[in-house]
Amino acid sequence: MRRRTIKHKLLKLNKRMSRTFETMPRNVKHGILLLVDIMLVPIACAMLIFVAEGNFREKLALVVVLTVAGGAASLIMGLPRIKLKTYEQNGIQRTAGYGAIVGIVGFIGSKLLYGTVADPIFILNVTMAIVILSVAARFIMRNILIAIYTRGHDRQRVLIYGAGQTGVQLAAALDKDDIIEPVAFIDDNPTLQKILVAGLPVHSPVRIEQIIKTLRVDRVVLAMPTQSRPRQARLIKYLQSLDCEVSALPSFASLVGETRLTDKLLPINPTDFLNRADLDADLEGSCEIYAGSCVMITGAGGSIGSELARQVINCRPKCLVLFDVSEHALYQLDRELNESSSDDEICPIIPVLGSVTDALHVRRTIAEHGVNTVLHAAAYKHVPMVEKNRLVGLYNNVIGTQTVAKAAGDAGVDSFILVSTDKAVQPTNIMGASKRLAELLVQDISTRTPQTRFSIVRFGNVLGSSGSVIPLFDEQIARGGPVTLTHAEVTRYFMTISEAARLVLMVGSQAQKTDQHGEIFVLDMGEPVSIRALACQMIEAAGYTVCDAENPDGDIEIQECGLRPGEKLHEILTVEGKPITDTDHPKIKRVQEDRLAEIEIASALRALNEAFVEGDEDIAVDMLRRWVKRPALEHEGSSSALASF
Repeated sequence: MRRRTIKHKLLKLNKRMSRTFETMPRNVKHGILLLVDIMLVPIACAMLIFVAEGNFREKLALVVVLTVAGGAASLIMGLPRIKLKTYEQNGIQRTAGYGAIVGIVGFIGSKLLYGTVADPIFILNVTMAIVILSVAARFIMRNILIAIYTRGHDRQRVLIYGAGQTGVQLAAALDKDDIIEPVAFIDDNPTLQKILVAGLPVHSPVRIEQIIKTLRVDRVVLAMPTQSRPRQARLIKYLQSLDCEVSALPSFASLVGETRLTDKLLPINPTDFLNRADLDADLEGSCEIYAGSCVMITGAGGSIGSELARQVINCRPKCLVLFDVSEHALYQLDRELNESSSDDEICPIIPVLGSVTDALHVRRTIAEHGVNTVLHAAAYKHVPMVEKNRLVGLYNNVIGTQTVAKAAGDAGVDSFILVSTDKAVQPTNIMGASKRLAELLVQDISTRTPQTRFSIVRFGNVLGSSGSVIPLFDEQIARGGPVTLTHAEVTRYFMTISEAARLVLMVGSQAQKTDQHGEIFVLDMGEPVSIRALACQMIEAAGYTVCDAENPDGDIEIQECGLRPGEKLHEILTVEGKPITDTDHPKIKRVQEDRLAEIEIASALRALNEAFVEGDEDIAVDMLRRWVKRPALEHEGSSSALASF
């Protein structure tokens, strides 16, 4: 108890002394250091005279001259102005100059006082003694001062990972810090281990957990800016698992702009991963049917819907109705379109908040604004999310499509285009099945509303959209990996958002050239892309290497997590064996697939409505098995199509 009391009193004394030194005026500190430099001269003289057993009185006049010269030399060399905690090599050089001035004055003074140089060896020894004593005094005072400051503050104990140039510079900077104390280095270079660098021991990374506990480390600072970002990210994750705060430091040259920081991801251009020519130039001439008409886009705030809006507005429509359930997405798009167009070019942009399942609101919107064309892009399209929310996904994608299509037909709009997906072909998940049922609904409605031309456009994955693997891989690479994919053999058809939007608009013009209603159009998308190859391309495009069996020292690992419920290894755009015909555009094809009769559609909708009312997913799934997957079953002759539902 007594020992604890004494320790507490000493801590309070240290804090009081620390505050005293911190608040001491600068001129007082300068005066103390100047006084030390002055007093060191007679002390050095007395020591040498005592050692030589000489008479101090005989050299008193010379000692006085040397003392005055010491004060003047200290001021000339600016020694009192050097901050004690930063006294290093430059200060030692100035101290040598201070000693040299005292020695020169000693030679001249003895000549004037005694007519000859009195004992030049004595003066030379005094000069050296003054320099040694001054340097030693300042280091002693510096260490005492640092000890008072550090014991008067709660210092954070820091372990520096990396004993290279950046680490050494960091240790030197922190050595004089009041609140941070470097305690050791960690480095994987065996030649540095078990030696002292910048006064600190260097340890192996193998013992890092033990070192953190033994040295009571509060924070680890990564001082290895040349290491790749993924490796640093993995190391940070490991250190954080040891309940330790972690920071990463760039090189000091980078901080002042001498070198370019190399740990930044390069921007990703989705078109680099298509492995085919960009189709934008092939999808021209799609503006004619939109010019001068009122166009309504449902799901306008989504990836496809917003790109449709950007391209439609360039067709100079009479007005553009943006329909979406998301307030934030609608606000952002409305602001973007209004800010990007000049006042004399922009058409009226009408943002409408609402759900596509709200029949009254949809009808009122179409009638109020005199809509001529509806581009229906609203849908829940994330496969895993819809799989976990089956009834909600079905209600939005099926009933929402029925609501908008029926409202468009009843209002006599000129054109209705449903944005569909390749997952609707022989679907193995609820999202794909919902989109296939939406296609069948549109085809059924088209037979009873000839005044409106209904069309369906089907395409594969869209690079860079909210549900694309591109943003996911980009985020995982930024974190240092691993990059996750469901299966090494997974392939997908890909297109850019711009291509997808242009295809939708082009289908509108293609549909005008046929007497058929409810036709399905697909794009010739080239060969499917391997998702693993895509991941490798993105890792290499970001400046890193793939870590695998062939390259175990690579930066980022690719891990397989298994196919998600309802996910296919390979998507297809059309049912095998069904007729595919050309259009007058070489990249757009027309497909003919089985349709459901009106009574079959009515039966499917009755089952869906019953499922919604009862909240019973099984009823909905049984209906999908019966009506949506029937063609797939007949074609495949196996139960593989029933893998998910």
